Parts: sequence; structure tokens; C-alpha cells
Amino acid sequence: SNKQGQFIDRDLYLVVYGLDGTVRAHGANEKMVGKNLIELKDVDGKAFVKERVDLAQSKGTFWQDYKFTNPVSKKIEPKQMYCEKLDDAVVCGGVYK
Repeated sequence: SNKQGQFIDRDLYLVVYGLDGTVRAHGANEKMVGKNLIELKDVDGKAFVKERVDLAQSKGTFWQDYKFTNPVSKKIEPKQMYCEKLDDAVVCGGVYK
């Protein structure tokens, strides 16, 4: 969760969630760490964190599409996130389209 760390590059960063939707690490916004985002929805009403946790538990690895604020452009943009379940966590990294 360090903006100057090795896990962030421009608009590329990692996010780690517990299986309850609590943020364990967030490369773009360290203020999110410790917050439960299970009910968070994107601009289209998609509960993307809940979907992410559900997919991690059912599939293990997956790609997910949603919309999120790009930390570089500060605009809401389509994003594609790749996630993997690792023990009791979901580790994700994505790209803005």
C-alpha cells in the first residue's frame, strides 16, 4: 500500500482483499486498507467487490470487468481486473481499457 513501492506503476497496481471483502493492501489508495468494501458498487451498480470474492471462492482465478476511477486520469473508466485466490485472500491487478 505504498504509492512509491514496487507494486505500482502509473495506473497499474495491486489490490488484496480478505474473503470478507476487507482491503488488506491497495496500491493506489492506502486509506482503503482495513475497510470492508463488500457492498461497494461501480457507476453501473455492479457490486464488484462482492462479485470478486464470490468468483475467487468458486473459480480461484478469473478476469472481471467493471468501471473505476483511474488514479492517473482521475476519470471513471472501464477496467479489467485479473484476480487469484491465495489462501484466505484475493490478489488482483488490472488494466484500464
